[in-house]
Amino acid sequence: MKRAIFPGSFDPITLGHYDIIERGIHLFDEIIIAIGTNAEKAYMFDEDQRKSFIEKAFKNQEQIKVDTYEGLTIDYCKKVNANFILRGLRNPADFEFEKAIAHTNRKLSGIETVFLLTSSGKSYISSSIVRDVIRNGGDYTSLVPDTVRFN
Repeated sequence: MKRAIFPGSFDPITLGHYDIIERGIHLFDEIIIAIGTNAEKAYMFDEDQRKSFIEKAFKNQEQIKVDTYEGLTIDYCKKVNANFILRGLRNPADFEFEKAIAHTNRKLSGIETVFLLTSSGKSYISSSIVRDVIRNGGDYTSLVPDTVRFN
């Protein structure tokens, strides 16, 4: 089985993330959306909310799982028997940052990283932009899956 993890904080999941997952499922038998937790980071949405947004978005796709983890991504990969890490690239800055991490992960574990380019109509979307729109009372709904709704 070709299993990949798609790690991130997903604070919240965006249509950019959704795009990568939807396209990635054609490459892998299973994708585990792995919500990383960092005790030092202040999140807008708690872990349960973030997990719920994602689970609802993919509720009808049994080859997509959602989980949380702490620590190194490669350790989590070993724990769940995943040989691939799936990552999305929006721009050249993402590539440079992700390339260094991918080389390190492969050197330390042999786990390969597969990059997909975010679709052009979604490449400008980031969780930090979505959070800023939300904080300022803007309409964030065109930037996230329908499951990311709150009062």
